[in-house]
Parts: sequence; structure tokens; C-alpha cells
Amino acid sequence: MNTSMGFGMWIFWIVLIVIVVFLAKMMMGGPSGQPGVNPESPLNILQKRYASGEIDKDEFESMKKELEK
Repeated sequence: MNTSMGFGMWIFWIVLIVIVVFLAKMMMGGPSGQPGVNPESPLNILQKRYASGEIDKDEFESMKKELEK
């Protein structure tokens, strides 16, 4: 009876560790390292920079042409 209780405890701890690792990976976003966030495309970043006034229209058009190559 003592042996089966020891085996049961091993199973409990292994399952618990697997669950904790799984949850940690989900929170960190798995292999990408970002939780549920798709990386932005260069064009989206450029559009945001233009919209925020960080770059002017000429810079935006020039950079957009470079990205389209």
C-alpha cells in the first residue's frame, strides 16, 4: 500500500509540473515569445509612423516604395 501511494505522488507531481509548464508557455506566447500578438508588417509600422506625424508624406512615399521592391 505504501508503494502505490508513493507512485501516486510521483504521478501527481509530474502532472502538476506538466500543467505549470504548459500554462507558462501559453502566457509567454509559445515559440514566438509574444502572447497572442501577431507581428506587425513593415507597412503597418510605416503607416503608424506617418499617422503619428513622425515622418512626412515624402518620407512615407519613399519608404513605401522601398518596401514594395
